[in-house]
Amino acid sequence: MEKRTDLAMEAREIWRESAGKTTKLDGVEATETEVNGFSVTTVRVLNENGAEALSKPIGTYVTMELGGLLRREEEAFSRAVETAARILCKLTGLKQGDKVLVAGLGNAAITADAIGPKVARGTLVTWHLTDAMPETFGAFRKVSAIEAGVLGTTGIDSGDMIGAIVEKLRPDCVIAVDALASRSLKRLCSTIQITDTGIVPGSGVGNARHALDRSTLGVKVIAVGVPTVVDAATLAADLMEQAGVEPDEERMSSLSGGVIVTPKEIDARVDEISRMVAYAINMALQQIGIDDIAMLTS
Repeated sequence: MEKRTDLAMEAREIWRESAGKTTKLDGVEATETEVNGFSVTTVRVLNENGAEALSKPIGTYVTMELGGLLRREEEAFSRAVETAARILCKLTGLKQGDKVLVAGLGNAAITADAIGPKVARGTLVTWHLTDAMPETFGAFRKVSAIEAGVLGTTGIDSGDMIGAIVEKLRPDCVIAVDALASRSLKRLCSTIQITDTGIVPGSGVGNARHALDRSTLGVKVIAVGVPTVVDAATLAADLMEQAGVEPDEERMSSLSGGVIVTPKEIDARVDEISRMVAYAINMALQQIGIDDIAMLTS
């Protein structure tokens, strides 16, 4: 049974478990650090050997665990925003004057898939203001945002829609935000993954579409993903292994039926982490503080 996850750090964990090894995986480098009180794991897939082992494209994957935010630690929100913004700045590598399109992927009508649309709504949009009001917004980066929606409600593949917008606006970078799947309940809505490899819209809820990356859009694509669901068969297998029971993988694969699991407090968690991600994107793109972001986006 293939354990399903969109997180590179979990894919590396699964490889080590299946291989029964603790040695270094060829083509993959991983480091763990603590930044502002948050655990940050960076996984670099260096070559085709690493890409095949983890089933992830070559690139950098940074995973930030937000346990402190869920525990309501002191100043956890501001620390989380600053840490995520720092990661985004490093991966985007934007220069002064570079233009950015923020693309919120997913279905706003389904809570577990609403991360992207909520972040797009919280993005400080300045593309039209820098020219119209230069005295106020002349120093801001040009940023636009789109809620791409889903094929079932728009009749347009999100990849096609974003591709057409990129062709028209010609941004220097696209930041795509979407829901992901994790292998573990503890990481749902308490983790974000930021990567420079792009993203496949809908992968988190099992409805993968065309990839959004440099090869398809012609510009750098930074993907911000938040795990909101876990595959039921993957979760059951993990729980059985933790209890010391060897799962019947063939039988479990046939019984899963495409069921996914999400936390009972999903509404509150999605609202909170979407706000945090939107603030981090605004801070990274405009180099302004939290108070200014709150004022400009309220």
